[in-house]
Amino acid sequence: MTENEFITELRNHSQKAYGKLIDDYQQKVFATCMSFVPNREDAEDIAQEVFVEVFNSIGKFKGNSKLSTWIYRITTNKCLEFIRKKSTKKRFGFLQSITGNNVPFDKTAYFTEMNHPGILLENKEKSETLFKAINALPEAQKVVFTLCKVDGKSYEEVSEITEKSVSSVESLMFRAKKNLQDLLGDFFKSEV
Repeated sequence: MTENEFITELRNHSQKAYGKLIDDYQQKVFATCMSFVPNREDAEDIAQEVFVEVFNSIGKFKGNSKLSTWIYRITTNKCLEFIRKKSTKKRFGFLQSITGNNVPFDKTAYFTEMNHPGILLENKEKSETLFKAINALPEAQKVVFTLCKVDGKSYEEVSEITEKSVSSVESLMFRAKKNLQDLLGDFFKSEV
């Protein structure tokens, strides 16, 4: 089945096509969700929302990009939406802690999954610190850094997903690395 035939089947709300969509993309979407939201339950919930959105919005898919790019775009947006909602309810005490204000933070409360294949850090605390620093980045930098460094996507793929030019992606990546180095000092220079 070609991609166009598959999209037509999805538009016709074929359960078989929906099953194939989940089989083909479930692990990839979940891995991307884990890159942005390192909590298994939340990532699973977001992944479910992504598939519901894809199924309900397939009629709006224009075909200007590959289906996979469109799905990653939806996944990224759903993750950012979740992070925004969570951030308004509860802010991490990360910036206060690195500026010297002692704000207690229960490290075990949220970061349930630090075994993401894109994060090759041996120490869970280092992973938590890095994820918190990434979350402190401006949104555009966070998206580019997460998709490139955590999810392992090329600048070209990130450019398609974010609908930004490759040079914009490179610039955002440069600024994200600089901001992370400023936030984390020399501690993580080798990791980022």
